Amino acid sequence: MILYEYPFNERIRTYLRLEHLFRRLSLLVPRDHPVDHHYALATIFEVMDVGARADLKSDVMKDLEKQKQALNGYRGNPAIAEKVLDEVIAKLDGCFASLNNLPGKAGQTLTENDWLMSIRSRISIPGGTSEFDLPAYYAWQHRAPAARRADLERWASTLAPLAESIHMLLRLLREAGMPQKVMAGAGQFQQTLPTGRTFQLLRLRIDPELHLVPEISGNRLMVSVRLMLEEAGDRLQPSSDNATFELTLCS
Repeated sequence: MILYEYPFNERIRTYLRLEHLFRRLSLLVPRDHPVDHHYALATIFEVMDVGARADLKSDVMKDLEKQKQALNGYRGNPAIAEKVLDEVIAKLDGCFASLNNLPGKAGQTLTENDWLMSIRSRISIPGGTSEFDLPAYYAWQHRAPAARRADLERWASTLAPLAESIHMLLRLLREAGMPQKVMAGAGQFQQTLPTGRTFQLLRLRIDPELHLVPEISGNRLMVSVRLMLEEAGDRLQPSSDNATFELTLCS
């Protein structure tokens, strides 16, 4: 099954983008080739760009505290395992403390490294990190893989508190939803959202054998899914067939 996710607000959109970047970073750093490490470094810079929002850190900390308060409300519930509840709350406290101790914005300490910033200023230019532009960076790419990896891990460690917090918040959000099987008649699906609840994330799982790509739109009142059929020549056409998929709304 292919999983698609659609955020209902800009805050969750930012969290998903950061999660995507952190996943990519975790795949690239353990590899050995200089090209992989080049894109690992580019990913670190992308995280810094996304994390440059002045209110990101405070938003994450507010959400961590909000989740903690919500979980504390389950204390005394016989259906809830107190030990598991304590472990989750302890993780939230740990994330909050680590993020609170982080100076400034995401990756701010890296901005004090002139060598890294010289690479950052040219990495978005096509071919801008060639050996004649950045000979010191070219020399770094010829170091032993273990040495490059140690550098990347050191630089990425400054982003670890943010990565752990984002992972924790999205995991709790996803676990809050209940999946349901739905039918898209003639390739179209619409659902009115219940009043009194604010949904933050839509999750859609669909069988890849159907060769359908969902185009999702939504707001606080309604969600809409239009299924597009993959055709030859890399073209997408609206599907007119009935199709089932799994839908989860997370609040």
